[in-house]
Amino acid sequence: MFTSRKEAGQKLAAKIVDLHLFEPVVLALPRGGVPVAAEIATALKAPFDILVVRKVALQITRSWQWQPLLMGIRPISCLTTRS
Repeated sequence: MFTSRKEAGQKLAAKIVDLHLFEPVVLALPRGGVPVAAEIATALKAPFDILVVRKVALQITRSWQWQPLLMGIRPISCLTTRS
């Protein structure tokens, strides 16, 4: 697929630039998301920041998990699937 996260960010950025977004802001999750988001922010000439979150997983079924992303005191919920 990609040789690096930097390359992935560059290819994704090329697609996003075509959307002509108004005042975009790029947010990244630490580790793998930062190099990707940095490339996107550079291409868009957009502000860039990192979200530091804590994942707390709760197994619902074998294939679904509930994972609130804890940011400060207010959790942001999301459902994810296992691959």
